[in-house]
Amino acid sequence: MPEQLTLIAKLTAKPETADDIGEGLSALLVQTRSEEGSIDYHFHRDNDDPTVWIIYENWRSRADLDAHFEQPYTKAFMDRFPELLRKGVELNYCTMVSLRP
Repeated sequence: MPEQLTLIAKLTAKPETADDIGEGLSALLVQTRSEEGSIDYHFHRDNDDPTVWIIYENWRSRADLDAHFEQPYTKAFMDRFPELLRKGVELNYCTMVSLRP
C-alpha cells in the first residue's frame, strides 16, 4: 500500500498580489478537498510576513497529488503564478513517520 504523502508549499506573493493568493487558495479549497485522494488541505498566512502563504496538504499517494496538479482549476491558478509571485514556489514533499495512537 502506498504511503501517505504530505506536501508543504510556500508561496511568496508580490506585495500587491498577496490577497489575490488567498482568494485563489480559497477558490481551490472545496474542489481540492473533494478530490478522491485528498486527505486534507489547509492554507495559512505567515504572521510576520503577509505576503507568505503556506499550504499544508495530505494525499493518499503521489499519484493522487499528481492528479490534483492536472485538474483544470489547479492549473488555472498555477498559470497565474508568474503574475502573482515574487519568487518560485517552494515545495517540500514529506512522509509522515509519527505513529498515530
